[in-house]
This record gives sequence, C-alpha cells and structure tokens, in this order.
Amino acid sequence: MAKKDKITVQGAEITVISEKNKDYISLTDMTVSFKEGSGLIGKWITTKHTLEYLGIWKKINNLDFNYPEFGVIEQEAGTNRFIMSAGQWIERTQAIGLIVKAGRYGGTYAHKDIAFNFAMWLSPEFQIYLVNEFQRLKEAEEQNNKSLEWNLQRTLSKINYRIHTDAIKDEIIPQLITKEQTKFVYADEADLLNVALFGKTAKQWREQNPDSKGNVRDYATLEQLVVLSNMESINALLIRQGLTQSQRLVQLNNTAITQMRSLIDNRDIKKLSN
Repeated sequence: MAKKDKITVQGAEITVISEKNKDYISLTDMTVSFKEGSGLIGKWITTKHTLEYLGIWKKINNLDFNYPEFGVIEQEAGTNRFIMSAGQWIERTQAIGLIVKAGRYGGTYAHKDIAFNFAMWLSPEFQIYLVNEFQRLKEAEEQNNKSLEWNLQRTLSKINYRIHTDAIKDEIIPQLITKEQTKFVYADEADLLNVALFGKTAKQWREQNPDSKGNVRDYATLEQLVVLSNMESINALLIRQGLTQSQRLVQLNNTAITQMRSLIDNRDIKKLSN
C-alpha cells in the first residue's frame, strides 16, 4: 500500500503519496482552492508548454516512453479538436509521471517535479508555498527516520549488554596475539586495530562469516566500539613515536584487553545502554 501524507497549502489539504520510492502529489487536491476545480488539470495538460515539459521529463526519467505516440500528440496539440486528459496521456504514452487513482484517495497525482510545474501554472505564489510545505514534510520525515535509527541502535545496545553472561564476557575480551600475528605485515592500520581487538583481519572475518553482511565492526558490541575509538587515538600517538607495526600491535592488544575488562562492568557504559 502506498504511504500517504498530508500538507496544507493556502488552506487546501493536499495528499502526498509514495510509490516505488517516488513522491506523487495530488493535482486534484491542488485545484480545490481555485474556482474552476479539477477541470484545470485538463486545461493545463493540453497547453503546448505543458506537453513540451512532459516530453522532456519523460525523456529523462522514462525509458519506456512512447515517443511515436508523443509525436502524434504534438501534431494534434493546438487544433480545435485536440482533447487530452491525464488518463489519456498515461494510456497513449505509457507515462510514469502521472497516476490516476479511484476510491477514497482518488484523483490525479503527479511526480513532484510535474506537480510543481502544475502549481506554477496555477499560481506562482501557490507554487512557492507548495514547495516550502513539501520540503518541510520531507525534512520532518528525515528527522523521524534518524530518530528511529537512533532508537534502534539504543535497543541493540541494550540487547548487547544484557547477553553478557560470564561466558560471553570471556569471549569478547581480546586474546593475547600470537608471535605469528606480530610478524605479519598488515596492509592498513584498520586491520592492525582489528587484529588487536578482534584477533582477526577484516578478510579473515569475512571468510569465517560468508553469510553475514557488512564487516567485523558492524557486529561489534558497544564496549568494543568504545575501545576501538580509544585505540585509534593511541595508535596515532604510537606512530608519531616511531614504533614499528609489530611493536604497536602488541601495545594495542594489551590496551584492548585492559580496557575491555574494565568496560564490561563499567556503570557509565551500562547507562548508555539503558
């Protein structure tokens, strides 16, 4: 089912729907404020300027646009017998920028680009208010999505904390690196940190988890992410001090072990998770 929203422009309540991740605005609702009503849609779509605009928009956005039929329509435009409706335009040109719906939310809808063009034809002032209200709607949706994402992250953090049984605590505390790991030359500093904290490179993690999306850090606990952030600063300092990669790996691994043990039972981390 299409997602529906409402915006109010100069007293008119206008429906906005989302289909296939595209926004469509009700042209029918937009005409309520004008005495000619929905008949204005038919007048607008028969103008040469509108047809030219729709043709260009379709050329850019619709690979299935029926250009031969559009050529016929262009030739007919301007003659006394020329009649065109939104439904006829969709049927004849296989248009995707306009939608005609029946039922409760029935009427003619247009992709936001085309709706803004129609609004300008109705009234420049109306178009400015419409654009402002539409932008306000999208900004509110974006803020709401960010809020939902933050709440999801907080929920996941709570879950991560609550599953910390003694066995799991032991599992997420880094192990001492082996001599072979200290001798290995790591391609980048990110993998050096991965080995110090997780005991494996990003490639090794992907090989062990072929069905998982993302990378090893995407599956890190809150505590591990805190330690990782601290390790990045410490590593930068060790580089400036001139330590070799193997020397830094040993120090970073010791730091990871110490900090993880401390953070497992840290009350401040627990507050962040609640």
